[in-house]
Amino acid sequence: MELHIKNQNFIVTGASSGFGRSVAVSLMEEGATVYAVARRKELLSELKYTYDSRFEYVVGDITDENIVSKIIDKIGLTEIHGVFINAGGPPAKAFLETEMPDWDEAYQKLLRWKVDLAQRLIPGFIKQKYGRILFLESSSVKQPVENLVLSTSLRMAVVGMAKTLSQELASYGITVNVLAPGYHNTSAIERLIRKKSEKEFISFEDAKKQFEQETRLGFMGDPNDLASLGLWLLSPQSKFVTGQTISVAGGAINGIFG
Repeated sequence: MELHIKNQNFIVTGASSGFGRSVAVSLMEEGATVYAVARRKELLSELKYTYDSRFEYVVGDITDENIVSKIIDKIGLTEIHGVFINAGGPPAKAFLETEMPDWDEAYQKLLRWKVDLAQRLIPGFIKQKYGRILFLESSSVKQPVENLVLSTSLRMAVVGMAKTLSQELASYGITVNVLAPGYHNTSAIERLIRKKSEKEFISFEDAKKQFEQETRLGFMGDPNDLASLGLWLLSPQSKFVTGQTISVAGGAINGIFG
């Protein structure tokens, strides 16, 4: 399928590993240019070496307001066609394990910076009457995951914002969607597996098997497969899809609208 994103420009946050890296690489393989943000310079340098002029980056924590400013300065007057908004989450905790500073930090890590980045990009999208905004959240917004109360709560706030924003921006040719991945082979799942292993006094491998068995397919997802869906949602081909939260969870969501 021709996605019509060759020579388009995208911002990808959390681009050094996991879903962010998979989406960034997929975009560049289709001929797009990526402006990336991530904390690990060595991994960003690898992508720069491979993709050269199609890859520009800012090193830093995207949840920091100063780093948001740096990526906006980096793109300058470049016309941006879409943004993949993604970063890691707070520690795995049950509600009774949390303290108020945990909730304050979760707000900073999961909501505030996304509002900031979106607000800075939207005027440009409105001016060009085109844009793709794609948030990467979690399937826990549709079905809570054990020990993820901080992530679930604040990611649901992002989903609410995205839905409202999609309605406000639709007439400008701007779409806003959310990808909600379940258990995938990324570093993020390891903290959940480790937490389960410690709480239930079982081995890491046994805990991992339990997570795998929660999917109807019986295995963890591949970030590259999710990236292919993300690529389509970031392309002109998805012009009639907006305001959606799409779970990619191997059938693990039990609800009718999972």
